[in-house]
Amino acid sequence: MTTPEQRVEELGFTLPSPAKPAGSYLPVARTGDLLYTSGQVPVIEGKLHQTGKLGVDLGVDEGKAQARICVLNALAALKAELGELSRVRRIVKVVVFVASAPDFTEQPQVANGASDLLAEVFGDQGKHARSAVGVASLPLDAPVEVELIAEVG
Repeated sequence: MTTPEQRVEELGFTLPSPAKPAGSYLPVARTGDLLYTSGQVPVIEGKLHQTGKLGVDLGVDEGKAQARICVLNALAALKAELGELSRVRRIVKVVVFVASAPDFTEQPQVANGASDLLAEVFGDQGKHARSAVGVASLPLDAPVEVELIAEVG
């Protein structure tokens, strides 16, 4: 049986080291069987991969790629908390914030970058409820930020 970590590698991605909090918050908070990740921006090796707004500086495909990086960072936070991602029973909810031009309306398509990767890693247990929200700006001028709620065993 393939583990979620192995599936990430099969898909051509690398699970990064978990990011250290940049402020006064926890990377992951647990209540009962639910883990909530703090918002993850598209950081690779400590540096923001891209900056800017969707519809001005980045197109939908670039936004989807940034959302995937955010999910990998969220999975790294979950793994740090759990020890192994096979303890995730399912991804319950995903919230994707998209820094957008005022007339940009394709936030759901950008969010599909996050949702599709979770389904590829976890199968049916990766399918989730979701919100895709356009915002004026995000920390560090990040184009996308993703947070997850996962049920664990």
